Amino acid sequence: MTQPAEMQIDVQEHGANQQSLNQRLYMQLQVFGGCHDANELARALKLSGIEGVLYRDFNDPLGVAVLAMHQDPTFFVTTLRDLLSSDPFRQLHQKPQLTMLGRTYASGFEGDLQDWLLHKPRRTACNPEWPWAIWYPLRRSGAFAKLSPQEQGAILREHGTIGRAYGDADLAHDVRLACHGLDLNDNDFLIGLVGRDLHPLSHIVQTMRKTKQTSEFIQSLGPFFVGHALWQFCKPSG
Repeated sequence: MTQPAEMQIDVQEHGANQQSLNQRLYMQLQVFGGCHDANELARALKLSGIEGVLYRDFNDPLGVAVLAMHQDPTFFVTTLRDLLSSDPFRQLHQKPQLTMLGRTYASGFEGDLQDWLLHKPRRTACNPEWPWAIWYPLRRSGAFAKLSPQEQGAILREHGTIGRAYGDADLAHDVRLACHGLDLNDNDFLIGLVGRDLHPLSHIVQTMRKTKQTSEFIQSLGPFFVGHALWQFCKPSG
């Protein structure tokens, strides 16, 4: 009887020119209500030394959100957990339906894999010139996975072309994260759109509705969090 071939499992990220890296950045958004002094939270975050962003919630006058980032997932259940369980955060009430978590990933075409996975998302989220942000998860339909690689590539290129056009015009810049198995609602990806002004971020979401991917192969989008950065910090890359 012929024995089945042993399954080869590769969990590394791969970029262009045979680049490989078994590192990635995790990013988590925690949303809270009942905040009467967001500046107090900003001071606590600054003293903590963590990398991230504090947002004022556009849709809740007493709402805030903390975007935290780290390469080690243990950070989120130790250091970050302790911080968010202490004053002044312990006085807030969490909105678990808006918690979002994802990890950076490679598509195989990245020219600088390490920068793409570890540094570019930090720079994008923490850029003081881009204080506005929209964060949301999405889930593709199973039909997309059944398409051929060529069909998938054409659909993703349409999406990517639009995204690059907004980025080149300094209207909207994105952070793209995978969240397979990490999301409460079984979403596939977490998207962060950041920019100088809010309207272009809404506009790109509207424009993407017309693409083949969104109109035919996205099963669900949202919930959406809209915020304006009060505090941002990330360590210099390199």
